[in-house]
Amino acid sequence: MSAELTIDAIPHRPPFLFVDEIIEVSPDRIVTTKLADPQADFFRGHYPDQPVMPGVLICESCFQAGALLIAHRIGGHDASMGVPVLTRIQDARFKQIVRPGQTLRCEVTLDDELHGAYFLTGRVTVEDKVVVRVTFACMLAAEEGTSA
Repeated sequence: MSAELTIDAIPHRPPFLFVDEIIEVSPDRIVTTKLADPQADFFRGHYPDQPVMPGVLICESCFQAGALLIAHRIGGHDASMGVPVLTRIQDARFKQIVRPGQTLRCEVTLDDELHGAYFLTGRVTVEDKVVVRVTFACMLAAEEGTSA
């Protein structure tokens, strides 16, 4: 799936889109990638002498992969269904630094779905080394001007 289709499936847009490609997707699992673009503005100010990708943006890549998984489960982006929004972050564990030019691989699994709440686990790797593990929850919220 291309980045263009990714953009259509979730409400995120550049410069705040942190998914480049969907590698695989099933009803309960998604794998995506994101290049830590050396030209990204955040590298200029986040440890400028030794630039590293901010942990919150690594997690955001995972959260957007989760939003894509939810969009896949509900049949694509449908404003009447609402948009996936983050409601909880738990147990984020940062294991490695991500440098400019490295590619994140985000694997998100759906652990449970209960009354419109989605409970997920994310695992981000770079070159087969775990960078972040995080559990999080999302729900569908009404888009402005609609009633989900």
